[in-house]
Amino acid sequence: MVLKVGKGASAPPFMVMDVIAAANARQAALAPGAPHVIRMEVGQPGTGAPAGAVAAAQEALRSGHPLGYTEAFGIRSLRERIAAHGRDWYEFGLSADRVAVTVGASGAFPLAFLAAFDRGDRIAMAAPFYPPYVNILTALGMHPVILEAGPETRFQPSIAMLEKLDPLPDGLIVASPCNPAGTMLHAEELAAIARWCDRNGVRLISDEIYHGLAYDQPVASAAQFSDSAVVVNSFSKYFSMTGWRIGWLVLPPDLLRPVECLAQNMFISAPYISQVAAEAAFDCHDELQANIARYRRSRARLLQALPEAGFTRLSPAEGAFYIFADISDRSNDSMAFCARMLREAGIAATPGLDFDHARGNRFVRFSYCGPEADMLAAADRLKAWR
Repeated sequence: MVLKVGKGASAPPFMVMDVIAAANARQAALAPGAPHVIRMEVGQPGTGAPAGAVAAAQEALRSGHPLGYTEAFGIRSLRERIAAHGRDWYEFGLSADRVAVTVGASGAFPLAFLAAFDRGDRIAMAAPFYPPYVNILTALGMHPVILEAGPETRFQPSIAMLEKLDPLPDGLIVASPCNPAGTMLHAEELAAIARWCDRNGVRLISDEIYHGLAYDQPVASAAQFSDSAVVVNSFSKYFSMTGWRIGWLVLPPDLLRPVECLAQNMFISAPYISQVAAEAAFDCHDELQANIARYRRSRARLLQALPEAGFTRLSPAEGAFYIFADISDRSNDSMAFCARMLREAGIAATPGLDFDHARGNRFVRFSYCGPEADMLAAADRLKAWR
């Protein structure tokens, strides 16, 4: 008997996970004393959770509290801290009632997509894009609509691109700062896109997980400009808490109950201990700003060194901790290029095919959130490898 396999199981792999496995294997095979593999393939901060968050988790464990389920939208005090964070950073009123704590941003996306869209709906996004957008939408029976963006729009979508679509999409996903290019929608651009979405009945989903990691431009939130937008955020990047799997949604009123019901059934709640740690992380901005200072130094060194190493066409890298490099003058096969770079230079980076199925064969993403010493060494290795 042959059993059925659901169509959702046909979602393509997230290729960076394969790169991680290859880098792990390479590291394990190295002789003692050999230079280690430098990890530039994944967006995982080289620092752990801030000390105050760890201390709060330790205290919760010692307290004898059962650390059980919470309400689906999370501990009220954490939701209030998130709302206050929104008011502090973006200077607009945000009620804690509109905040839903989630199992990371990865858990937030399916909740948002299922609540906002139906099977068969068309959701636009610019390429290059974060791969799970497409993979989750496809698994849910929705249709990604890809807008090919390039350096002329800093790899971001524009209203001109959207207006060329016929019919107009049901939704639009934006990310600022974005993965993989590290570029941003500046405040006036995001405001214009949010207004366009409202006028045209297009649900805006704004991925803001890299907020706090901006170097030249101030960040803006879609929630400042649209009451119907859905905002996705996370404690993984700025707060350096990837493994704690804790994030949040800012929801419009019409999606509050639908998302709550979905969360109750799909996740019950985010882990209690992670919520305790996340709340304490809001008191750790001095430590977190020190992390950003390290990213800034690594970014500056790589933006200087990569052109010297033959990577002459780079994304502006306005935020997050990524540089997207056009390697078409060196290779038309980013998978093979990254495999050779790992083998010969001991540097793991991510092929652009993960982020752009049509043009990613000629791009590579470098992540510079690892230890600062490794990022400095990477610059020297890449120049020697050239």
